[in-house]
Amino acid sequence: MIYMQYNVAKIAMNRVGMCALDIRSLELFQHLASSLHFSKTAQALFVSPSTLSRSIQRLEDECGTTLFVRDNRKVKLTAAGAKLLRFSQNILTEWKQVKWELKQDQQQLQGELSLFCSVTASQSHLPALLDSFRNQYPQVEIKLSTGDPAWSASKVMQQEVDASIAIHTPDFPKELRFLPLDEIPLVLIAAKDLQLSRLNQVDWRKHSMVLPESGPSKRIVHHWFAEQGIRPRVYATVAGNEAIVSMVALGCGLGIVPSVVLDNSAVGQKVSRIVLDDIEPYKLGLCCLQARANEPAIQALFSC
Repeated sequence: MIYMQYNVAKIAMNRVGMCALDIRSLELFQHLASSLHFSKTAQALFVSPSTLSRSIQRLEDECGTTLFVRDNRKVKLTAAGAKLLRFSQNILTEWKQVKWELKQDQQQLQGELSLFCSVTASQSHLPALLDSFRNQYPQVEIKLSTGDPAWSASKVMQQEVDASIAIHTPDFPKELRFLPLDEIPLVLIAAKDLQLSRLNQVDWRKHSMVLPESGPSKRIVHHWFAEQGIRPRVYATVAGNEAIVSMVALGCGLGIVPSVVLDNSAVGQKVSRIVLDDIEPYKLGLCCLQARANEPAIQALFSC
């Protein structure tokens, strides 16, 4: 039984006064207004008839009016009692909602959630996502690992992590749920001393390329060269977009990388960006196994 005091707004009762009511009294009053029988209400709410009578009397004193007309044979609600009944129904409904919310707060999600993403994504997109998640679910422990974005889907498929930030590709596994987060344009980059700022300045017979050896960039870059009818001279193939930026900054050739990699690269200021209007962008998103999408921690992450 609830004996906790609940301060409610002051109410006008038939213009006869103002009162401050408590939850227990309203519960007793509401049941009696329904049963119209003191003994039945006392038994149902586990109080003695005398306790019930005193509670109703206090309500009537506080409200300054009679709430029930009673004699030896029956109990009847007065007009003032009907007004208080409508008020008590609203207050008790709100009280139940508050109790439920407090209970939910006490049963906050707990446990562990493992995530994988590239080093760049951990700087560009993960902070905002984790900030929202941590504010809502502070008791969930986050375990983060980083590496080549080409591994993102396989890490989830092999259940090495619960979720990852990945690039959606045409062969993206159907077993994975994918939630889009952003589209990232790819740009052509060159060492600044080459003074290249436009695509029509590039002499493909003269300049070599540093190409990705794996991952979503490999397909996109090779497809773009094929569409342009260009057979690039290859200086090297390397793993990771960050490595491409570093090699281009050292003057090893040109490269094509996601713009967000440059935004977060320590050597990004040493290269020039050349806009490519007709190259496919990265479709960045959050992924998990479809079969695990309803697990509480994973579901909570996706809801953020």
